[in-house]
Amino acid sequence: MKVRRVLVASLCAVSLVGTSACVTDPNTGHKKVSRTAIGAGAGVVGGILLGGLIGGGTGRIIGAGIGGIAGAAVGYTMDKQIRELKEKTAGTGVDVTPVDNGQAILVNLPGGVTFDTNSTLLKPGFTTTLDQIAESLNKYPNSLVDVYGHTDAVGSDSYNQTLSENRARVVADYFISRGVTPARIRSTGFGKTQPIASNDTPEGRAANRRVEIKIVPVTQDDVARAKGSN
Repeated sequence: MKVRRVLVASLCAVSLVGTSACVTDPNTGHKKVSRTAIGAGAGVVGGILLGGLIGGGTGRIIGAGIGGIAGAAVGYTMDKQIRELKEKTAGTGVDVTPVDNGQAILVNLPGGVTFDTNSTLLKPGFTTTLDQIAESLNKYPNSLVDVYGHTDAVGSDSYNQTLSENRARVVADYFISRGVTPARIRSTGFGKTQPIASNDTPEGRAANRRVEIKIVPVTQDDVARAKGSN
């Protein structure tokens, strides 16, 4: 939550051309980032988000040969990809949401439909859904992709850490096998350290067993900075 506030504060402090990057939520009264206004400040936003990616963004941008999205088109492109991903994965248990105040996409793959218990083998029936996600990643190539593995709190720390790392790597490797440029993708496991629900109930533990795919758009300004620092 603290990181989230810092990100909003940083964006609200940026003066955009002709408009503000922040609007007031009429329900909460809190400031939030407007995707429709962020185009002019996309370079600032991209720099913040890329810095939080696994391994940073510079080398991955150059290695992937990404051209970048024009700043003004970032919001439109993200909205379109989110809408298409939701349509493609409807009814599968996959959840697609904007994160980082609307500047990145998070695709949540529930563990129960992705892997069997204590297994790192993808369920055969779920590969069709992963194919659709890979198709989206290939259709929208101007982004970097992190794959995060998570577990519940049952079992030892070391076992859960290894399991989460292996599951994240399996999903990342699957995307690469479907044509996603390897330089765009990184994977890591968090074990049981980042629960999204209580581990005291079966439902909570099921929610915590998941693989997340974070998609961060890369702008033309990000590409220019990456090449300039290389």
